Amino acid sequence: MNKKGLGAILIVILLLFVDQWLKITVKTSMLLGESITVTSWFKIYFVENPGMAFGMEIINKLYLTLFRIIAMGFMIWYMIRIVSQNYKFMYIACVSLIAVGAMGNIIDSVFYGVIFNESPYWPSQIPYSVPMEFQSRMPSPAVLFPPDGGYGTWMHGKVVDMLYFPLIETTLPEWLPFGGGKEFIFFRPIFNLADSMICIGTVLIFIFFRRTLTKSLSKS
Repeated sequence: MNKKGLGAILIVILLLFVDQWLKITVKTSMLLGESITVTSWFKIYFVENPGMAFGMEIINKLYLTLFRIIAMGFMIWYMIRIVSQNYKFMYIACVSLIAVGAMGNIIDSVFYGVIFNESPYWPSQIPYSVPMEFQSRMPSPAVLFPPDGGYGTWMHGKVVDMLYFPLIETTLPEWLPFGGGKEFIFFRPIFNLADSMICIGTVLIFIFFRRTLTKSLSKS
């Protein structure tokens, strides 16, 4: 294996570790709907989704997981091909970002249903301080490898999302014909590190490596 191949493997291992570490930390230390404010425009906001990136749910969960695994197989084959044909490392790195993002969400979908119990929801209203006698009644975060088993089955795990960037929070003017007087938030979707890696890799390829992509796919 050449240096470019080793670099691609290092990118995958390092970013996959960070992605899973962040998801496991959030899952085992926060309740669903719980939010930690980092800045006014960035929050750690714990949600789960059974579907695609950014909380979308279009097709059946099992079919989606199988599709992801098949797509991941193609990505691995494609990465081996472009490494062996000595493409530019930056292009290989962009493809590696997409691959590791797909791997991260596949791990959630395949394994999380059996290695975690259900995450309880954060109470809609919680007092500033809770008396000691009531603390035992407060919900607890999910547990990794719970003794009573997980919340689901293989291939039916929920994807953990936590990155929330409400860059703009305002109320739309009353005079607008659509949505007037309603709350407006940009950017509303909550996502994870794996989603962002897929988006970054795809955008970089679209901007800088479109010809390289076309060339690599056209070769027999």
